Amino acid sequence: VGLAHVQHLLARAARPRSDTQHSALVLTGSRRFAQLVNYETTQPLKEQGDVNPKMLDVSKANSKYYNPHHFDPQNLDYQQDVRLSVRDELPDELEPSDFAESLYKQLWMSELLWPPLFMSTWAAFEADHIIHYPWEKGALSPMFRGEHALRRYPTGEERCIACKLCEAACPAFAIVIESEPRPDGSRRTTKYDIDMTKCIFCGYCQEACPVDAIVEGPNYEYSTFLHEELLYDKKKLLENGDKWEPQLARIMEVKTRTR
Repeated sequence: VGLAHVQHLLARAARPRSDTQHSALVLTGSRRFAQLVNYETTQPLKEQGDVNPKMLDVSKANSKYYNPHHFDPQNLDYQQDVRLSVRDELPDELEPSDFAESLYKQLWMSELLWPPLFMSTWAAFEADHIIHYPWEKGALSPMFRGEHALRRYPTGEERCIACKLCEAACPAFAIVIESEPRPDGSRRTTKYDIDMTKCIFCGYCQEACPVDAIVEGPNYEYSTFLHEELLYDKKKLLENGDKWEPQLARIMEVKTRTR
């Protein structure tokens, strides 16, 4: 900033304010709000002295959008007004160079080309992650909780001792057990029903069982057409245990090591 400009600013600050300048601040309560000034339409007063550079004469803005009354189509020098540097007039005719430049910007140098090209090339050489179910199946965790089953001992004797801890632990009340003593003094179940439509597969029953009789196996393919087919009785549960015993034995071995 030159010395002459600083002296000019000091001289303007020492002048008394006019009524127009005093009205720029409006006192409302305990706050002061500055009135908005439209520098495109507000012209400086003659008594204010030098013209503020922020207050531009709209007649010099040669644009049909800013001042259609003073628009001169023969004088289209947009650099005369900085406000029009980013808002040009519409061209009268289109040239092939305009199309080429537009295509270059929108297609060749844009996100419409390079990200899809890169990702498609990457995916073309990526390994196939598709599992062709049901001929191929994914690996299951030992902690997977699927269809219920009642297990037996290697001698063929059923493990359940009718303690009813699983029935008491079930939060969905899906298990119903009835039992009676045997002639040898042992106690075994006469009724072991599970409503699979009530079960929430929380695993509380198999965690509460002291002899690992009731378990949730790896089978998840047991959809049915009828609701009655999902009401499992003791016979159905023992059949599931006999069918899945090799897998259940390995799963319980892993669970026993992690307990």
